[in-house]
Amino acid sequence: MPMFYSSRFLFFFTIVPLLVSIALYQLDTFDPAPVPSEAYASSTTSIPPLISDKYLTGAEFIGVGLLDKPEDIAYHQDSNLIYTGCIDGWVKRVSVHDSANDSVVEDWVNTGGRPLGIAFGVHGEVIVADAYKGLLNISGDGKKTELLTDEADGVKFKLTDAVTVADNGVLYFTDASYKYTLNQLSLDMLEGKPFGRLLSFDPTTRVTKVLLKDLYFANGITISPDQTHLIFCETPMKRCSKYYISEERVEVFTQSLPGYPDNIRYDGDGHYWIALPSGVTTLWNISLKYPFLRKLTAMVAKYGVDLMFMENAGVLQVDLDGNPIAYYHDPKLSHIATCDKIGKYLYCGSLSQSHILRLDLLKYPAQNKKL
Repeated sequence: MPMFYSSRFLFFFTIVPLLVSIALYQLDTFDPAPVPSEAYASSTTSIPPLISDKYLTGAEFIGVGLLDKPEDIAYHQDSNLIYTGCIDGWVKRVSVHDSANDSVVEDWVNTGGRPLGIAFGVHGEVIVADAYKGLLNISGDGKKTELLTDEADGVKFKLTDAVTVADNGVLYFTDASYKYTLNQLSLDMLEGKPFGRLLSFDPTTRVTKVLLKDLYFANGITISPDQTHLIFCETPMKRCSKYYISEERVEVFTQSLPGYPDNIRYDGDGHYWIALPSGVTTLWNISLKYPFLRKLTAMVAKYGVDLMFMENAGVLQVDLDGNPIAYYHDPKLSHIATCDKIGKYLYCGSLSQSHILRLDLLKYPAQNKKL
């Protein structure tokens, strides 16, 4: 009898669940693809000589409780205001002061979607890449919101992400995925297929043009100071690339980053700042290498369990050629989405926090040391 019950217990509580799991795996239509090996290959080529691994030690919090996941930030020098988009649809304005406690947060315009990328147009307008609405133009000090474009080549944007404006007024932006929306972001990463696009919109001709397609989650974008090329990020590939506008060609700008890049900003002083929402994790590296693990992760995610842990976020400073200069990070930090250097401070938006982080770069400089 004990052997009988033991065998029955083994069958119903071990073998049956295993068979059910195999059946569910086979029936699930989610089909991850192999990704290029550079996505999970180990390298230290992008580790700079200057390191600060205590970002949170010196960080100040601005607009605590008044900014719900302020993803991107853009500084308007004339008004001394930071514009940022929040998850509740609000584009908010934050005054900049020497003391973080003196900053005032203002509800400015609600897009009715999820404002992500923010840039300033040549005529004073605010350009917003809204994840759900498309590319928006907000003018008249917030009184008018106009949809500029929400599709290209007959394909609707699913995740309008980041935007930059050239001196001639042309808007360059990314559609991170034409298959998945923002709330399905993890599925895009897990599927491992290039659904991202780099696009332009000419306000004069009203033409939307696809410059590049088949990108792996096309994310942050900025234009070079000489206006000859764009630099855009592909998050899961841990790289940023150049797109030469006149020549219509692409080359790698910087790669093998110590984390997964989101937004990138030029500081007007010969440097780019790349936000890394998470450092490279062993679990994610292994998952990228093996599609079946990503499928299992996606199946679990359907039940509300997120296995895509984010940690050790930071900011990487590089020069105009993509050479790493300084790396500010913290093992306890996650979800840093953007960074903008304003004076001696580095201001960072977040995908998870209810504030903007500010770091005094003179008081807490990166120093010569190894990770």
